[in-house]
Amino acid sequence: MARKRRKQLPAEPFRAQITALSHDGRGIAHIEGKTTFIIGALPGEDILFKYTKQRGSHDEGQVVEVLKASDERAEPACPHFLICGGCRLQHMNSTLQIAEKQKTLLEQLQHFAKLQPQEILTPLTGPQWAYRRKARLGVRYVHGKGRVLVGFREYNGRYLADMHVCKVLHPAVGERLTALSELIATLSIYQDIPQIEVAIGEQNNTDEVALNIRHLKEFTHDDIEKLIAFAQQYDFQIYLQSKGIDTIQRLWPEIQNGEKQRLHYHLPDFNLELLFHPSDFTQVNADINRAMVTCAIDFLDPQADEHILDLFCGLGNFSLALATRAATVTGVEGDSAMVKRAQENAAHNDITNAVFYAADLFADFTSAVWAQQKYAKLLIDPPRTGALEICQQIPIFAPQRIVYVSCNPATLARDAGILVNEHGYHLRKTGVMDMFPHTQHVESIAVFER
Repeated sequence: MARKRRKQLPAEPFRAQITALSHDGRGIAHIEGKTTFIIGALPGEDILFKYTKQRGSHDEGQVVEVLKASDERAEPACPHFLICGGCRLQHMNSTLQIAEKQKTLLEQLQHFAKLQPQEILTPLTGPQWAYRRKARLGVRYVHGKGRVLVGFREYNGRYLADMHVCKVLHPAVGERLTALSELIATLSIYQDIPQIEVAIGEQNNTDEVALNIRHLKEFTHDDIEKLIAFAQQYDFQIYLQSKGIDTIQRLWPEIQNGEKQRLHYHLPDFNLELLFHPSDFTQVNADINRAMVTCAIDFLDPQADEHILDLFCGLGNFSLALATRAATVTGVEGDSAMVKRAQENAAHNDITNAVFYAADLFADFTSAVWAQQKYAKLLIDPPRTGALEICQQIPIFAPQRIVYVSCNPATLARDAGILVNEHGYHLRKTGVMDMFPHTQHVESIAVFER
């Protein structure tokens, strides 16, 4: 049976007027009654675009020329803006970016839960560039280009973008993608390195830059010497990972006298220093994380005689800050390795009123020891899938106040509907936090009270 031939896209640019903006930052035009999503376009603009896909339900395209620009258009700082899929909103100014994220949050709350907050918070903002301190960079040797590419994927997600700089990544790495590419090209296993994980900490007012290099074959002695020389040249820490997370080992600097493989970050409002392994989950934006923790603790307002529950506590990002103000804090996390890290961080900061448990928070946890207690207040910081099971079981904890930190407004809205419509809470306030400037990702916070 002959394969159906893919429809050929029009070669010539088309003209369009943009009437709206999609949730992922693409301009929306209606051409002959068909919706077209156009990368790099803003509402109110008159543009020329080229088609990139044509489907039965809608078409997709990319700006070629802006004939009439929106007043809210910004000049993208990154030369790879229309290629790399990492930062889709660079063409709009920061004011519009925040407004669109706030709009998305409020629309999701209305759509999924028929809710409107009593108060809309002023957006939490920070640096627009060079903010990203965690990233996974793809690595691939491309025969057609005759070189190794290091960076993020293109808009369509199929290929790595050909890029030499990343303006949102910390400049220690973002300005050295070409140097990384050239280093890997000299290694014997350059075709067997699929990924480099970037993790950047801070200690003694100095950034700690760690690169964890995933490799499918073993490095030669000559390769190792090149990696060490590169680390010394740029003052990097180099880790190697041959298989799972448990195979990660620091190559440089050498570990001395049982030293642990740890980076550091600080929460100065609480006089805390947290330790983390380069593979641990930490927030990508240190400035927003510091402000977010302070904001969440202020909203929760823990008192010296209160017992607080922190679910999805990770390595203690919120728990330890809470413990500086509450009587006791119980942190629960699904990853047992992160529970150990939270315990380590409690000891590191001389905190004795915080206890941590490992538990699957997406399963029945009602028989767990920590779930047999009542808590005055609750903090939740779930993954993108949200906290459905917890919200359904919220009466067993009976908290008077809940602070919910979310990285997905759709699941926040779903869970808010359960808390309000089924369990009698009120949505007092909500707002966005610009954890990921220039991207469509929406980080938000919500406060619920009985």
